[in-house]
Amino acid sequence: MQGRAWLPRAPLVVIATILVLAALSFAREIVAPLALAAVLVVIVHPLRHPLERRGWPRWAANTVVIVVVYLILAVLAALLVFAAGRFTVLVGDYVEQIGGVADATAAWLSSVGLDPATAESVVAAFDPARLLELAQGVTGWLLGFATAFFFVLGYVIFMAADGGRYSGADRRFPGHARTVERIRSVNSAVRRYYVVNASFGAVVAVIDGLALWALGIPAPAVWAILAFVTNFIPNIGFVIGLVPPAVLAFVIGGVPLMLAVVAVYCVVNVVLQVLVQPKFVSDAVSISLTLSFFSVIFWTFVIGPLGAILSIPFTLLARELLIGEPTAARWWRWLSGDRDAAFVAPG
Repeated sequence: MQGRAWLPRAPLVVIATILVLAALSFAREIVAPLALAAVLVVIVHPLRHPLERRGWPRWAANTVVIVVVYLILAVLAALLVFAAGRFTVLVGDYVEQIGGVADATAAWLSSVGLDPATAESVVAAFDPARLLELAQGVTGWLLGFATAFFFVLGYVIFMAADGGRYSGADRRFPGHARTVERIRSVNSAVRRYYVVNASFGAVVAVIDGLALWALGIPAPAVWAILAFVTNFIPNIGFVIGLVPPAVLAFVIGGVPLMLAVVAVYCVVNVVLQVLVQPKFVSDAVSISLTLSFFSVIFWTFVIGPLGAILSIPFTLLARELLIGEPTAARWWRWLSGDRDAAFVAPG
């Protein structure tokens, strides 16, 4: 009966959800950095507990959390700036070769009977002018990233301070202990998710980078960084990380080198990222593979590219807000991938 009691509220919930999503999309430039700061604070927050048990004051524990988050951000920023800079130089170095490959590919497609207009559209991705425009756009992207980075630095200070204040909420307000426990459960799932992704991403990045270096692909460190970052995008990150080095391999070495790069990525990335990692992620966050795949597309549409990396935390939070207690809607929670919900006794 509790599950059915939720149904009369469904129209209001749907309308409210649509309005909230529209607001999030409208304010994505503020929401995305805010969400990133919140996730980083959630990940680092447990560091304060052993410090406070040793008698450290709250402000000192807050300072440690802030410093560690800043170190993480500094490393990420350095990696992204390095990769973006090398990519810009790479496009300039190979722009003439890329143009020659585009012309040759268009001629070959036309020779095998493909309509000339269709052939030109197929090779448009190799257009040197478009690639130069993309490379120049990287500079603008870095500027936007720097602006968002500034907001994140400020958000982290406030969130770390509030995190220390909220730690004892269950003791101060026993009547809300259940709500606090659910929030902690979401935070714990977020931490497990990023630990799993970072671990697999580091392994994949090292193996991909070494393999590309052995094959003679220019700037293997850039593609290794790309492999690491795209590993945080569930399900489709592997494809995003594969396309640039495969295209570059085709430009400098033709089809055989491109196939070699694709083979390496298929062996390493498909086995680790597609076959092994999803199982660990599913166990860590209790979200079905279908929902995790859909969440990437949905949250990217709502708040932009950062939504792909933050899709799982957003989905976990949305499930708690929309579905609520397992006893109230355990069927829906079980469908979303929450295995424990199936074993909760009816209220």
